[in-house]
Amino acid sequence: MPINILMPALSPTMEKGNLARWLKKEGDQVKSGEVIAEIETDKATMEVEAVDEGTLAKILVPEGTQDVPVNDVIAVLAGEGEDVKAAGSASAAAAPKAEAKPTASAAPAATPAPAAASAPKPAAAPAPAAPAPALQVNGHARIFSSPLARRLAKDAGIDLVRITGTGPHGRVVARDVEEAKSGKGLKAAPSAAPAAAGAPALAPSMSDKQILALFEPGSYEVIPHDGMRRTIAQRLTASVQNVPHFYLTIDCDIGKLLAAREEINAAAPKDKEKKPLYKLSVNDFVIKAMAVALQKIPNCNVSWTEGGMVKHKHSDVGVAVAMPGGLITPIIRKAETKTLSAISGEMKDFAARARSRKLKPEEYQGGTTAVSNLGMYGINHFTAVINPPHATILAVGTSEERPVVRNGKIEIASMMSVTLSCDHRAIDGALGAELIGAFKQLIENPVMMMV
Repeated sequence: MPINILMPALSPTMEKGNLARWLKKEGDQVKSGEVIAEIETDKATMEVEAVDEGTLAKILVPEGTQDVPVNDVIAVLAGEGEDVKAAGSASAAAAPKAEAKPTASAAPAATPAPAAASAPKPAAAPAPAAPAPALQVNGHARIFSSPLARRLAKDAGIDLVRITGTGPHGRVVARDVEEAKSGKGLKAAPSAAPAAAGAPALAPSMSDKQILALFEPGSYEVIPHDGMRRTIAQRLTASVQNVPHFYLTIDCDIGKLLAAREEINAAAPKDKEKKPLYKLSVNDFVIKAMAVALQKIPNCNVSWTEGGMVKHKHSDVGVAVAMPGGLITPIIRKAETKTLSAISGEMKDFAARARSRKLKPEEYQGGTTAVSNLGMYGINHFTAVINPPHATILAVGTSEERPVVRNGKIEIASMMSVTLSCDHRAIDGALGAELIGAFKQLIENPVMMMV
């Protein structure tokens, strides 16, 4: 029997992936555990290993194909003694075809493709279906839609009533929601639709056509969004709409920290090439201080769920890392238990692999809080958007010499401003003030992190 190779789920939340590259070609021998392809998710590029031995009889999804659903057949493996051609032909006829959509890198550079951002239509699409039927249930419209479409519409803040369904019997499916995000197939909101009690209506966003009409033709090019940028946009939009943020800012005197950092780095052991085994950054101290502060104020080390408050035992601190096309937040697990040198080494490894999209999903998913540091860009103050399920995120500005008043005298001190964003559903103002106060005490007296 031919063996079907399926699109793997590289994380619990993955529903689709991009088939970036085949490392084997049709007719090649494949051994169990051998890497045969590379799959791109919105955050990383992962290797796919064969779980069986045989001959790669047929590749059903070519490299460069985007949005391949999990568990779709992407290739066929012929077992030992099987007719390779027969195995490939039989399975190719039976296997569902993935929706092929070339990646940005595979598309001709000189051909702008505004429509590439929307999901492609099936090759043999029937005539446009009638709009999804709406039943009146307790005065509200009920729309026939797939579970995935409902979730995507909720994340994008689009009312299903406004989406024209193209699925069976006018059912709204995922591709309809993707098109609606770009303004295509999006109907005007019904004027008579009753609004939810106490919920302000969201102003409709401008469509792609309306935006492009504001600019002179030929004065721009349209660069399709990749999966990472779409995911960032959806998650942060949902966070701002659904998470009630409040912000607490405090100034920290990091004179003792800078002195300790200089002393620790000078005393760092050397390798055979006389290079120090570690070099601590200010951000390493920030991560440690935030982790210990959450242990001191455990009611802030939480995640909000509708069923109850999730109270975490350890401080798993995510750290925002900029990368081409977006950012990612690798997580220092149990940061409160780790030394500064261990945190420094982990962060250097994470940052290097993040920029080449080599992080594993378990290395950037989850966490109990996050740190975003723009100090190296000279930014002295900013606010950051919470990344659920976190209830907090700390925005860290640059350290700079400022005049301060001590005992009635003006002195110059090395100061750093930090702003804590809090989810007001989980953390109240006074509790958030305790957390940022605990952080200030630790960052100003770094020796207390070791107690």
